[in-house]
Amino acid sequence: MAIEMTIPLVKWNKRAIPEGETDYEWVEESSQDLFEGKRVVLFSLPGAFTPTCSSTHLPGYEARYDEILEQDIDEVYCLSVNDSFVMNAWFADQGIVNVKPIADGNGEFTRHMGMLVEKSAVCFGLRSQRYSAVIDNGRVEMIFCEQGKEDNFAGDPFEVSDVDTMFSYLETARDVRREEIKRYEEAQAEFEEAQAQAEEMEPVADSNEDE
Repeated sequence: MAIEMTIPLVKWNKRAIPEGETDYEWVEESSQDLFEGKRVVLFSLPGAFTPTCSSTHLPGYEARYDEILEQDIDEVYCLSVNDSFVMNAWFADQGIVNVKPIADGNGEFTRHMGMLVEKSAVCFGLRSQRYSAVIDNGRVEMIFCEQGKEDNFAGDPFEVSDVDTMFSYLETARDVRREEIKRYEEAQAEFEEAQAQAEEMEPVADSNEDE
C-alpha cells in the first residue's frame, strides 16, 4: 500500500572491513547514509537462519538483484532484528554477494517503522514483522506488509513481501515515474529560463526609470 511516511533516523554499528583494511572492525552507519538521495528496496524479515527467510525471502531478492536495479533502484537491503555477527554469518552461509545486510540489533529502526512485534511464543523475543518497501530519498514510496502484524501471531505469512510482488510493482511504476521526472525537469528548465530572461530585463528597466 502507498502511505505518507518517512524512515526514522537511526544509527547502527556493524562489523565490516573498512576500505584499505584487512580485518573486521566496528563501523558506524546511519539510515541517512543508506537512504538519503537514493531510491532503494528494503525487505525485512523475522530472523536470520530461519526457514522461509533462508529458503525463499533472501535468496529471491539476491537472484533478481540486477533486474531490480534496472527499475531505477540504487540498492537492495535486507533488515532483521539480529546482531551484525549473525547477519554476516547468515549472508556468508547463503552465499549472498549483492543484497546488503542491515543488522537492526536493538530494533530501533523497526520500532520507529511500527514493525516491531513480540514473538516470545517461539522464544524469539522482539522481531520485525515481515515486509518489503520502496524508499525514495527517505520517503516510503510503497510498502508491502504481511498479514498478522500483532504480537505472537500464529503463523508466518509470506504472500506480498516476496521479490516477485516487489518486481511487479517496480516494473509497473517505472514508466510512470520516468514520465513524471521528465515533466518535472522540463518545467524546471522552463522556470529557470524565464527567471534568467527576467534577470536580463532588470537592468533595462532600471535604465528607463532613470531617464
